Amino acid sequence: MRGYFRRLVTARVDRVGIGAGLRWKLSAAIAVVGALVALVLSLVVHNAARVSMLDNARDLADERIMIAQRNYELSGRLNFPNTKIDDPRLPGELREKVEAGRRATYVADRSGAPDIWAAVPLKNGHVLSLHSGFTDRSSDILTDLDQALVIGSIAVVLGGSALGVLVGGRLSRRLRKAAGAANRVAKGETDVRVREAIGGVVRDETDDLASAVDAMADALRLRLEAERRVTADIAHELRTPVTGLLTAAELLPPGRPTELVLDRAKAMRTLVEDVLEVARLDSASERAELQDILLGEFVTRRVAAKDPDVTVRVVHESEVTTDPRRLERVLFNLLTNAARHGRPPIEVTVEGRVIRVRDHGPGFPEGLLAEGPSRFRTGSADRAGRGHGLGLTIAAGQARVLGARLTFRNVRPAGAPDGEPAEGAVAVLWLPEHAPTNTGSYPVLA
Repeated sequence: MRGYFRRLVTARVDRVGIGAGLRWKLSAAIAVVGALVALVLSLVVHNAARVSMLDNARDLADERIMIAQRNYELSGRLNFPNTKIDDPRLPGELREKVEAGRRATYVADRSGAPDIWAAVPLKNGHVLSLHSGFTDRSSDILTDLDQALVIGSIAVVLGGSALGVLVGGRLSRRLRKAAGAANRVAKGETDVRVREAIGGVVRDETDDLASAVDAMADALRLRLEAERRVTADIAHELRTPVTGLLTAAELLPPGRPTELVLDRAKAMRTLVEDVLEVARLDSASERAELQDILLGEFVTRRVAAKDPDVTVRVVHESEVTTDPRRLERVLFNLLTNAARHGRPPIEVTVEGRVIRVRDHGPGFPEGLLAEGPSRFRTGSADRAGRGHGLGLTIAAGQARVLGARLTFRNVRPAGAPDGEPAEGAVAVLWLPEHAPTNTGSYPVLA
């Protein structure tokens, strides 16, 4: 049940999709938006300033051409700079307006600074024109403005990037805390609250996510606890009638029917005891009673008493602190699984704190290798002819109480493809370097 709860919560946490570069993505997004805004504003300000300067230059040229016109009409001479009579370079559009009897100005765009023209018709039918360019002062002002706009744009981009890093970093830290707390919940730490783990004074969407995960975890916990209680109650209620059935079967007269009834009654009693044990392990109330033992000697004696045909090899002896009763339960369940679903020879290897149990059968089913042991699921038909799927579930649960790690794999020839039949199954029990505490120890499954 704990593994089921862990898979459910972990699957939902994975869907959150917390990217490792959230702060950098947010910073890049702000920088790009800031750059676009700065570019648009710079173009608008540059064009507005240029148009304003050109309008001022045209107004100035218009004032000058009127002064030059009065001076020419009074004195008959051109004594104003940059003025000419019937200038052949006069733009055609401006000439048409003047010939229509209008005073006008004109801006001729060319590479570099624009040309400013002003023209007015004279009484004698000629055209008086003034030709000037953009003043150096105006060009310098526009250049300085462009430089200021460039510097401002760079400052906006850098400032936006820094802001994105700060905001994204805060959001990323909160999401990482939420993911870490959710993973702790998935491992069975029922007292962890994601909302409390992320902390913070300001409420945002992260708090909503944390509250949703907490609510989901509470709902799953209540549902699994209800299922566990129902399972335990049913098994407990079945214990008495099953015991009575077994006692009554032993009173039957000898014969083949009696043997069949006794065999099924014993199998039912074993099933009820296994279900009760699974329920106790799911409740996380089991605690290890620790003793110091020599692991190789312990395994050798227990395996010899269980099945003398099993080969035990002690590669390296080691003294461990563990619960011998629970360790024996794990070892016997692994041997029973190997004898029931595998093929001989069955080999047990002890190397330091590691115990390996190998058979030479068809291997573990892919579902067990991917998701771990599951109650009442014995896998594929070639390895599931008998049993209820509780043996490995109990072994994994007792290993957690010991603070140990139980892994499963299949043995295949070197370089063989995945579809190649296995040459055996190997269950590996990794005992911890330090003994579990009195509150239990639940290591992460690799």
